[in-house]
Amino acid sequence: MRARVWWGLFLLVLAGWRGAVAQTPVAPELLERGEYVVYAAGCISCHAGEEGESEHLEGGRAFNTPFGTFHAPNITPHPEHGIGRWTEEQFRRALREGVAPDGRRYFPVFPYTAYTRIRDHDIRAMWAYLSSRPPVARPSLAHGGAWYLQLPLAMRLWRLLHFSPGPWQDDPDRSAQWNRGAYLAEALGHCGECHTPRGLMGNLRLDRKYVGTPDGPDGDSVPNITPHPEDGIGKWDQDDLAYFLESGMTPEGDFTGGIMSEVIDNGQRHLTAEDRRAIASYVLSLPPLADEEALGGGE
Repeated sequence: MRARVWWGLFLLVLAGWRGAVAQTPVAPELLERGEYVVYAAGCISCHAGEEGESEHLEGGRAFNTPFGTFHAPNITPHPEHGIGRWTEEQFRRALREGVAPDGRRYFPVFPYTAYTRIRDHDIRAMWAYLSSRPPVARPSLAHGGAWYLQLPLAMRLWRLLHFSPGPWQDDPDRSAQWNRGAYLAEALGHCGECHTPRGLMGNLRLDRKYVGTPDGPDGDSVPNITPHPEDGIGKWDQDDLAYFLESGMTPEGDFTGGIMSEVIDNGQRHLTAEDRRAIASYVLSLPPLADEEALGGGE
C-alpha cells in the first residue's frame, strides 16, 4: 500500500515537472529576433496564403516553373496540417539539409540551397517565433512536379551535383558591413533564387550571379541587379539601393511591382536601415555583368 502511495506521488511530481517544462516561456528577445529573421528570410511572401495574411503563414501560394507547379506549405504550428509535430532539430534539418521529417528530399523550389547557410542561432530564433504563431487548419496542397522528379534518385542526383550544405562563413578579408550584407542577401534573403538565371537542371548559374533572367517566378522577367552601368544598377549608389529596399522606389522615381513589391512589403522594409545598407554594400560590390550575356544561352 505504501509503495503504491509513493509511486502515485512520484507520477504526480513527474507530471507536474513535465508541465512546467512544457510551459516554460520563451524569452521575448528570442521571439523578437525570430520575427525579424522570418521577415529577412522572405518567409511571409511565400507562405502567407492567397490573401497575404502575414500573421497566418498557412501556405497555398502556387509557383509555376518549367518543372511543374509547386505550392508553399502550411508552416503554422498546426499539429496535422502544419509543423506542429516537428521538433526544432527537424526544422533545422529542413533548412540546413533540405530533408523533411519523414526523410523525403525537398524540391529546390524551397530555397534550402540558400537557407542551408543560415546560422544556428537564427534557425533557433525562427523556430521559436514560428512555434508561437496561431495554428491554422489549412491542408498543404500537393505539388504538381514533372513525373521524373518523382523518381527516387532524382533529387539525390540533383543534390549531389548542385547542393553544398553548411552555414555561412564570413570572409575575413571583407568588412563587417559587407559580410552582414552578404549573409542577408545570400543566406536569408536568397536574392539569387530570382535574380540568377538557371541551367537545364534548374540549378543556379553562379557564373551569371544576379544578372537577371526572363524566366523568373511565374515566367516573369527579373532584372539585372549587378552594378553594370547600362544593363544593371551600376548608376545607383548605396543610398539609392538601401532606399529602394525600404520603399520600392528607384532613383528615377518609379516604383517596383510584381513579386519584388511583395519582397519589400513583406520583408526588406522591416529590416533596420543598417541592414539594408549592408545589403546594398554587398550587391554593389559584385562583378558588373551584362544582360545579353545571360540571355544569349544556357548550359
